[in-house]
Amino acid sequence: MLKMQKISIVKKICLLLALTAVPELCHGALGEPRDVTFKAAVDGTDQGYMEMLPTDFDKNKKYDLIIGLHGHGSDRKQFATDTRQECSAFREFASKYSMIAITPDYRAKTSWMGPKAEADLVQIINDLKKKYQINRVFVMGASMGGASALTFAALHPEMVDGVTSLNGHANHLEYGNFQDAISDSFGGSKDKIPLEYKKRSAEYWPELLAMPIAFTAGGNDKSVPPDSVLRLAEILKKLNRKVLIVYRSGGEHSTTLADSMAAMEFMYDPTKALEIGGKPVPAVPTSTALPTPKATPAPATVANVAAEPGDWAAAQPASGGSGKVEL
Repeated sequence: MLKMQKISIVKKICLLLALTAVPELCHGALGEPRDVTFKAAVDGTDQGYMEMLPTDFDKNKKYDLIIGLHGHGSDRKQFATDTRQECSAFREFASKYSMIAITPDYRAKTSWMGPKAEADLVQIINDLKKKYQINRVFVMGASMGGASALTFAALHPEMVDGVTSLNGHANHLEYGNFQDAISDSFGGSKDKIPLEYKKRSAEYWPELLAMPIAFTAGGNDKSVPPDSVLRLAEILKKLNRKVLIVYRSGGEHSTTLADSMAAMEFMYDPTKALEIGGKPVPAVPTSTALPTPKATPAPATVANVAAEPGDWAAAQPASGGSGKVEL
């Protein structure tokens, strides 16, 4: 009864705002986060995520799903409750478009989208599609979560309709930080299992990334340097993909609420006019404002000759296969 009263109040407020000529303020409210535990099919362990439904949720309606992937050292609670700007933007965006919002542990603090985290996310999406009427699926994240969103999209492009990577990277062969954690997650170091690191590096698989993708990056980011996402964005533009790169030359390892929202708006609908900092942003920004990224990622010779579809980051696509473009 109390829940029905709350929904009724929300609807009345929306009606009042519409009658007073400020309908843009009337977005669907997002409910409180609820912990969900599930048995992971990959290893039988108990895993978790937080779920937020629109306050006026109707089981007979279709909803878009947005998944927020937390950063290194955090867990499922970060995007559900944290007040930092990227997390606030996630909730504001989900609320604006009346989306189902999910924030998974994906093996929690040191995930980096290793095999078990990947399997968990596939399971979560499939379970949610059985539980609710899901329309489109969007994946976003910040830092480790931004890199992991790109990894998951490259591994399962058929499951993802749009990606936002905030201060993430796209090349695990090149990336040098948090190597102990990544090694534990991936099942070994990059010198021992380079193909696994390449498999989880979105930069090597741009032809699989046909969905709209938005990146944010900071020129002074030492935790997750921007070079690999700058290269990936350039390759995607050459493939005529829908891509937005919000690059702040003086930026560090964070993204403002405004930039986070603009990136997700592009992910949601690339045809919309965007504004960042009061200035219009073209749907496919020119590269002239961007720095020249480091040209060649870590070679990891075994990985670069053994995996399909090719060595895109080094501008040397593998011979054979389909969908190849010489850069």
